Amino acid sequence: MGSIHESYLSVLDANTIEKKAYGSGSFGEWIVDDLNNPAFRYTSDQRHDPKAETPVTPGGLLGATEHIHQVGNDRLVAIASNHGYVQVRQDEGGPKFLNSFSLERSQFGGGIGYLTDGKEMLSTFYSPDGNPKQFERVFGMGYFQKKIHSQRLSVDQVIQTPFGDDPVVLSQVTITNKTSETLSDLCWIEYWGCHQYQFSFRQYMLAQAHKTSAVEMRHKFSDRFQHSFTLLDGRNTGLMNKQTYTGDSEEENAQWEALKPVLAANPTMFAGGAVSEPADGNVGFDDFNPPRTFLVSLDAPSDVMSTNGEKFFGSQGVSKPSGLLTGLTNDLSYTGASSAMLIQRRLSLSPAESRTLYFLYGYCNGEGDSQVSALVEKYRHVASTTWKDSSKLWNASGMKFSAQNSWIARETAWHYYYLRSALTYDSYFQEHILTQGAQYVYVMGNNSSARDPLQHVLPLVYSDPQIVKEVLRYTLKSVRTDGSIPYGMVGHGMPMPTIMDDASDIPLFLLWLASEYVLATRDHAFLDESVLTYPLYSDTPNRATVFSLLQSAYQCMQKKIGTGEHGLFRQLQDDWNDAVIALWVPKQHRDECVRDGESVPNSAMATYVFKHYARMIEYVRKLSTPTVTTIPADLAATALRDAEHHRQATTKTWTGKWFKRAWLGSATGWLGEKNIWLEPQPWALIAEATDAQTAPILVDSIDKMLRQPSTIGAMQQNGPGENMTNGCKRPLGMSVNGGVWPALNVTLIWALVQNGYGSMAWEEWQRNSLAWHATTYPDVWYGTWSSLDSVNSAFNERPGRASYSEVFNQEDFPVTNSHIHASQLLGIPKLLGIEFKSAGLELRPSTVQEPYTFESALVGVSRSSAGYCGWYAPMTSGNWTVIVHLPEAETASVGGVEINGKRQEPTWTDARRLLIVGLSSTTERLAWKVEVRS
Repeated sequence: MGSIHESYLSVLDANTIEKKAYGSGSFGEWIVDDLNNPAFRYTSDQRHDPKAETPVTPGGLLGATEHIHQVGNDRLVAIASNHGYVQVRQDEGGPKFLNSFSLERSQFGGGIGYLTDGKEMLSTFYSPDGNPKQFERVFGMGYFQKKIHSQRLSVDQVIQTPFGDDPVVLSQVTITNKTSETLSDLCWIEYWGCHQYQFSFRQYMLAQAHKTSAVEMRHKFSDRFQHSFTLLDGRNTGLMNKQTYTGDSEEENAQWEALKPVLAANPTMFAGGAVSEPADGNVGFDDFNPPRTFLVSLDAPSDVMSTNGEKFFGSQGVSKPSGLLTGLTNDLSYTGASSAMLIQRRLSLSPAESRTLYFLYGYCNGEGDSQVSALVEKYRHVASTTWKDSSKLWNASGMKFSAQNSWIARETAWHYYYLRSALTYDSYFQEHILTQGAQYVYVMGNNSSARDPLQHVLPLVYSDPQIVKEVLRYTLKSVRTDGSIPYGMVGHGMPMPTIMDDASDIPLFLLWLASEYVLATRDHAFLDESVLTYPLYSDTPNRATVFSLLQSAYQCMQKKIGTGEHGLFRQLQDDWNDAVIALWVPKQHRDECVRDGESVPNSAMATYVFKHYARMIEYVRKLSTPTVTTIPADLAATALRDAEHHRQATTKTWTGKWFKRAWLGSATGWLGEKNIWLEPQPWALIAEATDAQTAPILVDSIDKMLRQPSTIGAMQQNGPGENMTNGCKRPLGMSVNGGVWPALNVTLIWALVQNGYGSMAWEEWQRNSLAWHATTYPDVWYGTWSSLDSVNSAFNERPGRASYSEVFNQEDFPVTNSHIHASQLLGIPKLLGIEFKSAGLELRPSTVQEPYTFESALVGVSRSSAGYCGWYAPMTSGNWTVIVHLPEAETASVGGVEINGKRQEPTWTDARRLLIVGLSSTTERLAWKVEVRS
């Protein structure tokens, strides 16, 4: 398997045979765009290509041949369809599309337009009867480009989300006259629909209970809003759309009231559980006051504006709107189901002349036009350079990693783009948030679990500390008085109703991220910040410091969750794996399992996390200017004692070849004696629950049983052996029955590096890449530019594809999951062995045994024929210790060291690690070089 990819790579690097860049797959090709960023040129004619069809649930949000790309900034996400339209999602008030596609309502998303001169028509909607050779689509960083041409005319439309936090989408339309005569009767019509689609978890629960379509229920909910339109600023600048809720459905209300006691008595994983009453007046499942939307012609006034989508599209629909024959008429009176914002611009072009039109679509909360007017004024001045400026900012942001093969740099940049562009803003918690996206948001309608955003931002510690702090504050604000954390959030500040609310591992993820953030950035002042705690808008709101909330989470692990008879942390309803109890514990024994069950991954992870927490505490307590927060003198020692307890408890679960998975109670016994489950193994290696004898055995078991049989990354378990119960028949090689999970595999990469298996770790990182997946499974469209939290392994009859079942069909939205992007990014510093300590950091820069460069705002490391160099640039000034682990051969060949420009003789620790000690300030980083003689 590896040799095939290696030979392919060598062919690509020679630039001799392959026409496509490595990892392009069957649906297009990777390119470098005109702005020097990676982009994917989508070339599939999905209407006629059988490979393009996906087994989606009929009536779902995506069509069977619909492939999508994420176009986003820090405030909103636009989902761009290969059919040409975009749907804009924002999360204030609750997650929703502002302009959803609904064929039955003549609603077609937005960002499509029509050019006509009365003789012919060009449309940026990908028409089923159009010529695919005349239509080009490019999925870029922050944009979706569509080009269409005929012999006489061409249109180049770029739908872009400006870099930053503005709630807008810019449509840039360049029209070219390709003839030798003046065309004086050209007309461009810009279309944006007005049909919202709320990702309501309440309606998802209702649909699951009544075995009906959540999609249709959500559409019908949106039908209960009345549209009204006004001219922006009372002029022909553009249109403003307001939606007013007209009233509840009595039938739906009755169904909901009848369902609530059923959910309380029979809670499930993702289909609902006990519904709590809103904790304050701002909490709710649904948004009854959605933001107003607007469409503006920026570069010149609108000639005609209309709101009547029904009349414009007529009987011919989106491919050939009837209204093109007559043109628009100024009419804002239509407010029905097909309400739209349509702007017509007339223009004349000389021979070979091009002209660019600019339109601004966006949303605003609250009343008044001042916010919109300010945005319009801003983009009137910068519209012509926004695409270029945003692309430069994307190019300059995030971490960079380049090595011998060019696809590595491309994929690193792309992962960063996809991760950060998934940001939205939660108006209840008043913080930006990185949800899981994919099936979880767009199908079910939840931000779950709480552990996921905490994992998603771990790589952003290196590049975007402010985003990390926002996600930490988001989670900290939800910490309950006992230190526990809701499993997830839905709607607007509503805890997700689910049986999994008692998850036992979520406090560990909070402690891990917070400790990593403070140790990496040295932003110790963060611990003193005061935040509101849930409910945020009660009559008597409470505040607490960051540190006190972290300590509550730590105490929750000790007191509420606690340990079982084997000394392991209890599992309660679930740990990282939400399905263990549901699939492997007989129903009659579940109460016992929740009471007595224990989790090996919890204790293995806690060993590392508690040590990391202790390091953070040690660092803060040694500061010459201590924090306002009082930290108990013995807290670090207590955390280290607790870590050692869980290390020993983990060690006792050793089977001789691997660690067990979980104790499920005396009636069910141990899970993970017959099969090797990946979940606890990397954490056990990281936690040093192994020794010089057991570590090689464990790595050999992982390699032979989970890695070598796989065509891509390591599998979550190694095949049949652990029989499911309760009539569950999850197919082998799918999801938690042996699928491939990037979030697990990044811990494996980390563990392998820490234990001296650098070559295996480097291969594992490549095997988990999008490029590897697209080369192994080129006819699976997802997995090329984005993917899921898990894909099927080689054990499954549908390898490389999404989990598929009638209840949980991930094919319905198989991209935009943040885990694939975050895990591959986090894997880069883990490959280089970067570990933050109380006094500085450690690294293992020889893992990648070829020239490479890793750069971020926080840390840099590079390798060349001359040796290694790097830097460390935390937020605060200090004297830092960098310990460099080198292989024995290189240790003997170190010629000299340069620290902050001054050459000196190498200094070594007692364990023969290279010791670098130097100063950094808020303006100068600690820089170092190590000469290694060849």
